[in-house]
Formats: sequence, structure tokens, C-alpha cells
Amino acid sequence: MIVRIMGEGQWKLADSHFAELNVLDDELLDEMESGDEEGFRRTLGALLDAVRRLGSPLPDDALEPSELILPAPEASLAEVRAMLSDDGLIPG
Repeated sequence: MIVRIMGEGQWKLADSHFAELNVLDDELLDEMESGDEEGFRRTLGALLDAVRRLGSPLPDDALEPSELILPAPEASLAEVRAMLSDDGLIPG
């Protein structure tokens, strides 16, 4: 799956990594619902770091369609809230 981090680029991740990403996504959703800004910052950073760590970066000139788009590291709680579905940022 191709994942885009807004403002940074794209990474190719194996489907097997999505269990780990979903745990972080669930934590992020809980922190957003409770208004925990500090927890939100920490977990968003951990989620984006996991994508970078587990994925293989695509070249900057690659224009692959992204199956998942994640917010930039500096995105506000309100900006991320606008991106959410009922499942969080990551479906499933």
C-alpha cells in the first residue's frame, strides 16, 4: 500500500504492518475525542515515525496514487479531526 504523509512524500508499506499502525490510529482517535493535545502530538508523531520506519520511501518524482493520506507532523488537532472517518485515519 502507498501511504502519503502530507508535505513529506510517499512510502510503500506491506499490508502486514497495518496492525501496528491501527493500534496507533486507535490511540490517536481516543486522544482526539478527549481533547488530549499532548497525547495527540505524541501519538501522531509515533504514527508518522512508524510509517517512515516500516515503509520504503518512494522517489520524490514518483507519482503513485496514495491509498492512505496522513497529516503533516505539525497538523493541528482540528485539521486532523477534519480528515477522520469513523475508523480514524486508517480504515479498518
